[in-house]
Amino acid sequence: MFLALTPNVSTSVDAYVEQYRAATGLPGVAVAITKGNEIVHARGYGRTAEGEPVTAATPMAVASVSKSFTALAVMRLADEGKVALDQPVRRYLPEFTMADPRAAKITVRQLLDQTSGMADSAFREKSLPQPETLRGAVARLRTAELATDPGTAYSYHNTNSQVAARLVEVVSGRPFAAYLDTYVFEPLGMDHSTTIDTERDLPGSAGGHLYALGRAVALPEPAGFGNGSGGVISTAGDMARWLIAQNAGLPGLLSPQAVREMRTPSKPNEDYALGWQISETGRGTPVLEHGGDLFTSTAHQLLMPDSGYGVAVMANTGMAFSDAHTLMTGIVAIIEGGTPEQPGVGSTVLTDALFVLLTLVTVALAARGVVRAPRWAARRTGRRLWRAAPYLAPLVLCLTIAPIHRVLARGRDAAWIQLAYLYPTFMLWLVTAAAAGLLVVAARLWGAVRQKRNESAPA
Repeated sequence: MFLALTPNVSTSVDAYVEQYRAATGLPGVAVAITKGNEIVHARGYGRTAEGEPVTAATPMAVASVSKSFTALAVMRLADEGKVALDQPVRRYLPEFTMADPRAAKITVRQLLDQTSGMADSAFREKSLPQPETLRGAVARLRTAELATDPGTAYSYHNTNSQVAARLVEVVSGRPFAAYLDTYVFEPLGMDHSTTIDTERDLPGSAGGHLYALGRAVALPEPAGFGNGSGGVISTAGDMARWLIAQNAGLPGLLSPQAVREMRTPSKPNEDYALGWQISETGRGTPVLEHGGDLFTSTAHQLLMPDSGYGVAVMANTGMAFSDAHTLMTGIVAIIEGGTPEQPGVGSTVLTDALFVLLTLVTVALAARGVVRAPRWAARRTGRRLWRAAPYLAPLVLCLTIAPIHRVLARGRDAAWIQLAYLYPTFMLWLVTAAAAGLLVVAARLWGAVRQKRNESAPA
């Protein structure tokens, strides 16, 4: 099924996306728009990280949009009477154990609405060694603690969805990917969709980019595990079929009661349901949505139940730039008869330029410090050697940047290499400054040793 948007809207969407790409340097993006049971727009723009054209059939990462798929898989089991949402997870998944005894009370529903008590502040799921399978993702929780009592607070945490996906495997008796294929992708005609475990399983077409000085740079996704929480790979065409099914109430997949339950928010957070966020557009239109972020790509999906519209966007740039969400906002504005904000060159270009300049200055100062180290050593006294210590401050910051970021981000976890993807030019300067400071200190110490030898040698 394919129905073209009215010419002015279709032209506006194409023009807006291309204008956005020209202004920001976004390499590639795929867009799907549906209304009722019709695909009204499914198209790719630009190129993949491999240089191939992005089309409506190009597989791309949908990141945390995957949580909606995981929620559907669990709800299907619940519809069949194989799982009860308000029963403890351990009843269906005995291998789910934690060091915190409160974990025995975590229910299946609390995994899906992110109120289990698990949180980045208590379990650093990104900076710890990454698992290879869903079984491994659950096994590494054996030494983990909870941040809050189950059911009392909302905390968005990928591990919730990974445990839920493992529960699907154990209860259904088949791998999570096979379950989605049989009970979700195949019934909906999503023939080009799948779910993967780690970044090594990403197809080349799903590779992404970072921006540096206004230009997109293709880079591999840092190491991470995502099945259940962010592993789905899909296309604009397939996501259009998904949106149609969701707006139709998932006939043949879930009962109406299960659909209503899946879209009912939790008490601790009235903005988050079971794998979906409850929100509204800039004009106040109620919507269901969910975003997804990898470090080199982003995605966003949105349903407008009142009008029957659905929108999905997948961009091959990372979470630091929010291109998919920004494009989604602009496209929704066009659908609602408004005008999207004009894209412009972000302030990141100026910030990047500043840190590149600082990096060059740091290199120059380091070279100067190394050259002048013998002269510094010749003038020093025993009390002046400590003055080299401040040069080690960048090294200390470099080694402690991950825990510092964790505090500034209110507990959100990130590995050191992931911070380099979030703040590339800043981290370039910091690493350069750390190396430069260490080099200057080493040169001064060596100069001091040579000076002492010369002073103690016979005339």
